[in-house]
Amino acid sequence: MEMIEKGLLEEMGLELNLKPWATDGGAHFWEVPKTAFRSVYDDQPNAHKKFMEKLDACIRNHDKEIEKMCNFHHQGFVDAITELLKVRTDAEKLKVQVTDTNRRFQDAGKEVIVQTEDIIRCRIQQRNITTVVEKLQLCLPVLEMYSKLKEQMSAKRYYSALKTMEQLENVYFPRVSQYRFCQLMIENLPKLREDIKEISMSDLKDFLESIRKHSDKIGETAMKQAQQQKLFSVILQKQNNVKFGKTVYINDRIPEERNEIVLKPVFEEEDENEEEVLTVQDLVDFSPVYQCLHIYSVLGDEETFENYYRKQRKKQARLVLQPQSNMHETVDGYRRYFTQIVGFFVVEDHILHVTQGLVTRAYTDELWNMALSKIIAVLRAHSSYCTDPDLVLELKNLIVIFADTLQGYGFPVNRLFDLLFEIRDQYNETLLKKWAGVFRDIFEEDNYSPIPIVNEEEYKTVISKFPFQDPDLEKQSFPKKLPMSQSVPHIYIQVKEFIYASLKFSESLHRSSTEIDDMLRKSTNLLLTRTLSSCLLNLIKKPHIGLTELVQIIINTTHLEQACKYLEDFITNITNISQETVHTTRLYGLSTFKDARHAAEGEIYTKLNQKIDEFVQLADYDWTMSEPDGRASGYLMDLINFLRSIFQVFTHLPGKVAQTACMSACQHLSTSLMQMLLDSELKQISMGAVQQFNLDVIQCELFANSEPVPGFQGDTLQLAFIDLRQLLDLFMVWDWSTYLADYGQPASKYLRVNPNTALTLLEKIKDTSKKNNIFAQFRKNDRDKQKLIETVVKQLRSLVNGMSQHT
Repeated sequence: MEMIEKGLLEEMGLELNLKPWATDGGAHFWEVPKTAFRSVYDDQPNAHKKFMEKLDACIRNHDKEIEKMCNFHHQGFVDAITELLKVRTDAEKLKVQVTDTNRRFQDAGKEVIVQTEDIIRCRIQQRNITTVVEKLQLCLPVLEMYSKLKEQMSAKRYYSALKTMEQLENVYFPRVSQYRFCQLMIENLPKLREDIKEISMSDLKDFLESIRKHSDKIGETAMKQAQQQKLFSVILQKQNNVKFGKTVYINDRIPEERNEIVLKPVFEEEDENEEEVLTVQDLVDFSPVYQCLHIYSVLGDEETFENYYRKQRKKQARLVLQPQSNMHETVDGYRRYFTQIVGFFVVEDHILHVTQGLVTRAYTDELWNMALSKIIAVLRAHSSYCTDPDLVLELKNLIVIFADTLQGYGFPVNRLFDLLFEIRDQYNETLLKKWAGVFRDIFEEDNYSPIPIVNEEEYKTVISKFPFQDPDLEKQSFPKKLPMSQSVPHIYIQVKEFIYASLKFSESLHRSSTEIDDMLRKSTNLLLTRTLSSCLLNLIKKPHIGLTELVQIIINTTHLEQACKYLEDFITNITNISQETVHTTRLYGLSTFKDARHAAEGEIYTKLNQKIDEFVQLADYDWTMSEPDGRASGYLMDLINFLRSIFQVFTHLPGKVAQTACMSACQHLSTSLMQMLLDSELKQISMGAVQQFNLDVIQCELFANSEPVPGFQGDTLQLAFIDLRQLLDLFMVWDWSTYLADYGQPASKYLRVNPNTALTLLEKIKDTSKKNNIFAQFRKNDRDKQKLIETVVKQLRSLVNGMSQHT
């Protein structure tokens, strides 16, 4: 674009849309587009020449106008020059005056200038001071806040220090960011934050270490509180039951001293005068956790802190759950184990409720499930080593308090109560072992004699311990004797004590009376069928237990069997569950004592036979005697006298037992005598010895015929010696023709004589006859008798061989 006067353009014949550009002394200039000049050259031929001509004409016109203008103003210009020349003289004078005046003013103003400079300097100082004050007022809050930050760091108020840092960064530092000290402060804040993180983490580590060491104290406190709450509930229940007249076995059925044992605190108070139990908040300073959590939250690193805390607590949980190797030896070992676990989870529960997100319910549930599995495995393993029922009972009480405590904090504990049923079985096993020793001691101390009663007081004392009823005995005057021995009331008392001990474990298991009744009956059945029965069987088998003791044992088992119904009533009174209930378990005392009685009876038969063998071993027959002594052997008479006395003792036994023992003894004696005759080492027997032996058998038959034990029908007892009698009769009357002729006939006179037995004895007599008749072989009678014997031997051998071939 170019500027050109508008009139010139008009004169040149250019009509354009022009915009005014500037005004200069009345001449108006316009903005002419470059395209306008280009059109002058391009639109028509010779346009440039015409344009130049018009431009020259226009210039000449303007020169003429300028000349006219100068001529018009020339006189005024001359007048002005004339006046200026006149003024020049006056101006010189004025200049001199002004110079003089200026000099005078300069001289006069030097002092003013000095003072003015002082004033200016003071004003500058004042302005600088004001500026400094303003800047200091701006910087002082920053410095004060930074000083406050340092004090908070020194006082370990790290959370407040972080808040102060935020204020410095967001409010104060932007105001003074241009200063170097501010930059230094800004650069120092990240380091302070890292220091705070490290310090808070160090405090957290110290807290975790401290909490690990004091978990048992925390757990003990929490378990004491739970136990006190439970005892308070029990006392309140007792009051309500008394108020409303209810009967609850834990209070009314168990003797007072046992109730005190059941309610005995698991944790003894260290200070009897202590009025309140400290809470976990009183025992633990959780500020390091809160502070560290707040610090990491402010620093935006909360997730790192949560992961670290949970990881460390899981490690501590594994350490807490790791038991000591000898934990099962004392209750203190279990108590320390439980208190540490409770302390750990009480802390976690507190952290769960007072912090947001540090631990969650899902995290604590997962941790508890892991811990619960470990706890159950540890208790199952270590409790298996416990052989003391008192220790197992204390362990049960600890587990109950442990479960109640954690249940109060919201942790599920059903698996712990399921474990208690396993431990209950083990507890019963330890009780059975303990009572096995008790029963053994009772049996060892028993004199196996009826209990002597001197007066009414002693009688009432025994009756108070054992439910014995005998109207006939009550009518007798003192002194008198009870049929059982001292072991019977002692065993009855111990069975009741066992029921009490078994009941102790059933307390606090949150089970119904029906379930407790079933538990008591089953455990009592185990005591009777396994422990007591085993002790009785072992007692019966002991060598020092004689026939008299065995008789007394049978009598004792009879009375113990009768007492079982009183034990059932005793359990019913404890649990308040009627025996008529469909699912009520009955006591197996009948079968238990019946088996023991049968074993004692069998042992009586065995020992009686052994005694008979001892007497028989004293027999000293002269098997070559020519004539009998005319009286029975001494050993046999002693044996018969012994049997008479022992069967007299058997009058206290049931009739069938005494009859069976008598029959067994006679049969065994008959068999022993028969074996004595047929002994393979006995090679020769004389007829005189046979006659002497016959005298002994006659005494045995007389003994059997005298009815040593009443109740036998006819000659039942004599039949025990029938084999011997027929064999001896055959040899005494020498009636071989009849024997050989009638053998095998149902009505045979010698039906019970076996040909083999007769042959064996006859061969022994034949050998003796040959030896004694070496020089009498010339006598006809002796020769005939010898021939007869040989003939009978041949016939018997033929008979025996025929029987063998037939068989």
